[in-house]
Amino acid sequence: MTKRNFLVPWLICGLGALFYCYEYVLRIMPSVMASDLMQTFDINAFALGNLAAFYYYAYTPMQLPVGVLMDRYGPRRLLVIAALACALGSYLFSHGNIHVAHFGRFMVGFGSAFAFVGVLKLATIWLPPTRFAMIAGWITTLGMLGAMGGVRLMGNLVQNIGWVEVTNFAVIGGVIIAAVFWFAIPHHKKYSPPANNVVKPTLSFKKLLREVVQLLEKPQIWLVGLVGLALYIPLSVFAELWGIPFLQRTYDVPSIRADHLVSMIFLGWAIGSPITGWISDQLRNRRMPLIIGSAMAAVIVVLILYFPHITKAHLGLWFLAFGIASSVEVVVFAIAREISPPELAATAMAITNLLVMLGGVVFQPVLGMLLDMFAGTHATGSLSVYSGRNFQDAMAILPIGLILSVVILLFITETHAKVIGAPEGADNEDNAERSSSNNYSREKLAATV
Repeated sequence: MTKRNFLVPWLICGLGALFYCYEYVLRIMPSVMASDLMQTFDINAFALGNLAAFYYYAYTPMQLPVGVLMDRYGPRRLLVIAALACALGSYLFSHGNIHVAHFGRFMVGFGSAFAFVGVLKLATIWLPPTRFAMIAGWITTLGMLGAMGGVRLMGNLVQNIGWVEVTNFAVIGGVIIAAVFWFAIPHHKKYSPPANNVVKPTLSFKKLLREVVQLLEKPQIWLVGLVGLALYIPLSVFAELWGIPFLQRTYDVPSIRADHLVSMIFLGWAIGSPITGWISDQLRNRRMPLIIGSAMAAVIVVLILYFPHITKAHLGLWFLAFGIASSVEVVVFAIAREISPPELAATAMAITNLLVMLGGVVFQPVLGMLLDMFAGTHATGSLSVYSGRNFQDAMAILPIGLILSVVILLFITETHAKVIGAPEGADNEDNAERSSSNNYSREKLAATV
């Protein structure tokens, strides 16, 4: 293999990873702009949560068809369209009234739905299957690190130049990424794939629908999805939107320091996701790591919410621990795969991911509604009308959800890291080797953060 043949595939996949990092920054953008958005659009907490959730209104339902679209039309054209959708959505978000901002946020969510899927599709085309699991893990970690850096960088920029100007940078970034995709990713692959990198025929929408209906009839899929949802709420609701306002009102910390503290949750996920997955594999136990992680996350969030005199001195470490504990959420995708027939594994993980993402759809605006209710006001334009106690009362949904996940886990089948119904002695690696690299990529892409 020539040096060029070795480097080009990694560079192309690196471009896809850059887009995933970019879309994650767009995802958490409203959290560092919360006060400015409320003032600019003259909205209350519920309306702010609803504005942020428009991202998930597009992102969540797209999790099922996006893999089929990637298989059918290829990553190059779809990633160009997706990056342009993110750029245009960002522009509309900051250059119109609240209704235009809703549509802009929706477009950002639509374009972002292709990011993680796209880079994994590029990996299936350009890299051998033996590297795929490693790549998927590193991409997930990169997304968390991008979110962490994005929170810190945007927090400083918003303070210094304003939220509209920061959004303009995001618009320019999306256009540049789209242009790079168009010119740097070949339309036809010029380098031969490894002999074992076989891609089977694509899955039709009709067959996908039949698989979805078949799996939705399984109670275990719903239970696994609810556990994943409860563990993802700390990220989608707290870290991505309400964490910074909470710190400002409850701990009385300035905006920039609040940005840095919340970013520690993303760092915790970046560290914890691969470690907890590895531990679960080594122990061949799925439920116990989830139970321990859920219980630890519940205890930590209770301390952060209701005992500031205990946590204030080392708040960054508490947030880091909170992120590591809740990152055990990645194990639910392994359960979803293992409790389903092998031919439905990819669809099972996609459905699980859809249920997980409902946390952002439902609870970002719900928490805002609870803030308005506990504050007893419909005042708009400022966070100052909400007290620290209001935030504490509204955020009770976090520990409640985590405690419920522990209870639900008692009713979930323990798979012992083995596909149910597989021959005795078979393990996940054996089963994975029987699947094509294309099917394996669809399984992994469902496990998006």
